[in-house]
Amino acid sequence: MKKITVWLFAFALLFACKKEDLPDVIHGGACNEDALPVVMVHGFLASGDTYANQVMRFSSNRYCSDELFLFDWNTLNQEGDNVGLLDAFIDEVLASTGKSQVNLAGHSAGGGLGYNYLSDPERAEKVAFYAHIGSGAQEGPAGAEQEVPTINIWSEQDLIVSSADIPGATNVHIPQKDHYEIVTCPEAFEAMYSFFNDGNTPNTLEIVAQSNIEIGGRVVTLGENIPQDGAQVDIYEVDSETGFRVSTTPIASIVADANGDWGPVKIKKDVNYEFEVNTNVSGARTVYYYREGFKRSNPAVYLRTLPGPGSFVSLLFNDIPSSTSQSALTIFAANQGVSAGRDELFVNDLELSTMTFCDPENNTIAMFLYDGNENGESDLTEQGLFGNFPFLSSADVFMQSSEPETIVCAFNGRTLNVENKKSSDGIIIAVFD
Repeated sequence: MKKITVWLFAFALLFACKKEDLPDVIHGGACNEDALPVVMVHGFLASGDTYANQVMRFSSNRYCSDELFLFDWNTLNQEGDNVGLLDAFIDEVLASTGKSQVNLAGHSAGGGLGYNYLSDPERAEKVAFYAHIGSGAQEGPAGAEQEVPTINIWSEQDLIVSSADIPGATNVHIPQKDHYEIVTCPEAFEAMYSFFNDGNTPNTLEIVAQSNIEIGGRVVTLGENIPQDGAQVDIYEVDSETGFRVSTTPIASIVADANGDWGPVKIKKDVNYEFEVNTNVSGARTVYYYREGFKRSNPAVYLRTLPGPGSFVSLLFNDIPSSTSQSALTIFAANQGVSAGRDELFVNDLELSTMTFCDPENNTIAMFLYDGNENGESDLTEQGLFGNFPFLSSADVFMQSSEPETIVCAFNGRTLNVENKKSSDGIIIAVFD
């Protein structure tokens, strides 16, 4: 049986500080040490940053940083002991926090894992409340005897998972949310927070801005979430108008640890940054992440690398060229799918939010763009094997890299400019938060 690597990602380890030193982090006073820890489980092909905005909303509402945990697992290996790994994770959370129970949330496939986990009475005793998010209908609340209080958060516009009310659960229907929005949206946070806190509503649904910002996260492989021990992360400030670095010297250079964790790093508010990620593995491709400006400390900045040759996922990337004459760009919508007819996505004035690439039933999160036939033209045809997976798509788009140029990425009225790096140097990823 293939070994699945799952690591504890505790924000206290990234942002180690005394609770009394957090006046700029907490909205409405010192953090609440009495709140139960929250363990959040992502879905298929995803990682812990599915919950990045919700983590910042929890911290904006007086949750302590060392009470928020993300469980990363390999959703491509459904034959592994994922329940056992989650159980060990929760045991470690309980040991590190000194609490007797956690609140648990599961999205999509993570919801299926949540129900399986809670089917055992001894495991169920470790969970006070369970949030089932965009994860399909069940016969009743979680637990062998349906004893675990369960909130079911769903939307009819979720075209990936067929959801409905669960008898006996607290059902929250949020209209017009796609499969990814249903877990990232403010309404889902409000429902989850209230359920975990005896019906009390949060002080704010906003991600409250801060003047002093730190970021950190993990370096893991795409899809499998294998930590990249020793990966080099160089962070550069970027001119938002051009997408080019403002200096040849990074503001920070960090080496990820054995868990793939990196940071924290102090950054400027509302400034665009580029993250250059090198795994230092022979043959591995460099990845360049471009991010919109941060307004609040974010401990869940995930930097995904491409899986190695022995991975099934690596087959997806075999067709992406390594060329000095063209760029290879990925658009990543971090908090919603891109749906034709609802959203607008353009790259260098080429419309990509069409039914071909952004069918609502696919819930496209990541779109891979490159000139697959290397004819120097944007044929706007599908490329490679990406279309065989939900959440992924690809298009034949030519972006020259022989001369320095800005690639303009525009999504629903927001613009993220990136440098046209040679695909022989690496792959560009533009992240819309």
